[in-house]
Amino acid sequence: MARRATPEVNAGSMADIAFLLLIFFLVTTTIEKDKGIARQLPPNDEVTDPPIIKQKNLFVVNVNKNDQLLVEEKLMELKDLRQAAIEFLDNGGAPAGSPERCNHCKGKRLPESSDNPDKAVISVQNHRLTSYKMYISVQNELVAAYNFLRNRESQRLYGWEFTAMKKDLGEGNYHGNIEALETKLQNIQGLFPLKLSEAEPKKSGQ
Repeated sequence: MARRATPEVNAGSMADIAFLLLIFFLVTTTIEKDKGIARQLPPNDEVTDPPIIKQKNLFVVNVNKNDQLLVEEKLMELKDLRQAAIEFLDNGGAPAGSPERCNHCKGKRLPESSDNPDKAVISVQNHRLTSYKMYISVQNELVAAYNFLRNRESQRLYGWEFTAMKKDLGEGNYHGNIEALETKLQNIQGLFPLKLSEAEPKKSGQ
């Protein structure tokens, strides 16, 4: 009795199918972009006469190796950091009639706190053993304080929040006058300029 031949499977189109599937997944898959903290580094210039910052215009935030916050030499919970930074930036403590008077500030105008947002500097110092999670959390709270104040002023002046404007511009969702929108963003940033300084981390044991 003759042996029956085994039927062959036609695999000639398998390579084409695999290639089409590869193209499909490449087109439809969304790859998440790495996100970081936007910081503008200072120019590489030698400063012979560094500007003198009054102590009351300096908001000092220290994070120790145990992820504890020491704000203005007082222990503070992370959840309270944003409001403390807002009150410092929005204080407007310069006396009435002074050229440093902040007319858009709505703070308590305490003479022992910051004169105006342009003079206010937030200084952050982390221990070398501070966790990365805590470092990012502190940065987020401080940037959120700036965004809160910028959103408030942007809403007052333009009826549009600063963060929404910036997002629409960055994602290309704004189809109006781009230059006018960029001018608005610069105006708001000028009212509350981001002055966030990071001191050199402390070494272990300090």
